[in-house]
Amino acid sequence: MIHPLFFILIIPTILIAIYAQMRVSSAYNKNARIGSRGRITGYEAAQAIMRRAGVRGVDIIPIRGHLTDHYDPTRRRLALSEENFHGTSLAALGVAAHEAGHAIQHHVGYKALKARMALVPLTSISSQILPFVIIGGFFFGAAGGIFIEIGIICYFILTLFHLVTLPVEFDASRRAKVELAGLGIIERDEMPGVSETLNAAALTYVAAFLSSLMWMIYLILLRRN
Repeated sequence: MIHPLFFILIIPTILIAIYAQMRVSSAYNKNARIGSRGRITGYEAAQAIMRRAGVRGVDIIPIRGHLTDHYDPTRRRLALSEENFHGTSLAALGVAAHEAGHAIQHHVGYKALKARMALVPLTSISSQILPFVIIGGFFFGAAGGIFIEIGIICYFILTLFHLVTLPVEFDASRRAKVELAGLGIIERDEMPGVSETLNAAALTYVAAFLSSLMWMIYLILLRRN
């Protein structure tokens, strides 16, 4: 039988996560159809932004997949999905500039990014353990109290990771907007399209934080009952 707390704490966060994904897809698809007047590609934008910030030794490469864009600080590599690497749309420029923002954070030693990087190993382990915790709790029920304890620890680590991720992502988007405008890559009236894309993406990180936080609270309250 599903505990009533599940409907109070978990279901709303699931709905928020679904909404966030729909929002980012809608915003990206909309602005991916709007070409920038400068016709600069995502690759060129990221390159220009990093050059202006004095970032050296970072490779910019195209990768397969949709919205698979990311910056890898361990390899010093900025990976852009092919549509954003070659694209000249407002969405492509926004995403490319955002990832370049992460490269700048790494270059200047942004503390929140350092904290996030330090948490990656623990976060990875927690994510791998959670499926076994869920299965164990399902089969052992009340007798599986140890699984609840482990689950609480795992979700605490994930919540901390997502909490630290928020300022990292918001700051990268802020840097992206400043650099795109400062370099003249986009014009003032094009900024709303970039902002819409980046703000929608930021909502997914908020949703991830709320999800892990609510799961942790749910398990804590479940343990007390």
